[in-house]
Amino acid sequence: MIFVSYILLGLSLAAPIGPINAAQLDKGIKHGFVHSWFVGLGAMIADGIFMLLIFFGVVHFLEIPFMQTFLWLFGFFVLVYTGIESIAKTGQITNTSDRNAESVWKSFFSGFFISLFNPLSILFWLGIYGSVLSTTAKTYGTEQLLLFSGAIFIGIFIWDITMASISSIFRKYFAEKFLRYISIFSGLFLIGFGIYFGIQAFQALFG
Repeated sequence: MIFVSYILLGLSLAAPIGPINAAQLDKGIKHGFVHSWFVGLGAMIADGIFMLLIFFGVVHFLEIPFMQTFLWLFGFFVLVYTGIESIAKTGQITNTSDRNAESVWKSFFSGFFISLFNPLSILFWLGIYGSVLSTTAKTYGTEQLLLFSGAIFIGIFIWDITMASISSIFRKYFAEKFLRYISIFSGLFLIGFGIYFGIQAFQALFG
């Protein structure tokens, strides 16, 4: 039951609407299940990097003001670029368009960089996974910590598959006009997050 609870924790960590879910939805609508899944897979790798940094206690350099400002700025550019690209390509959406028109690795690196340079993700993992480590370490050994960390990843993976499935179902059964509206919304959502990151960077530099 404890293992299952950590899987549910992974699901709850991945489920809140954010840049990754928006990017998965957009890629799935434009290119199908695999591209959407690779966005989530890239984000999972970034999450794994954060978990390892926290696990080995070397994440504190990310709390340096310079690093935080750099992450805000890079996150701003990545999200705004991805959002604008998403909206610009909305006209290409068709229910029968080529699913392989774009490399899956572009989708992978899109998810990876969106997650890796998202300061909110870093703070999120510091708060959630850091507390999980501290509480679990008091009761269990290293093997259990690794096991429960794996359970969290299983939960994230399940959500990744779920989002990829939802986006591909949208692509298959909804009208092209409706899909374009969803894609535009996803792009605006990404740009909105990017602008927020930009404001944070501006305040860090000149506040």
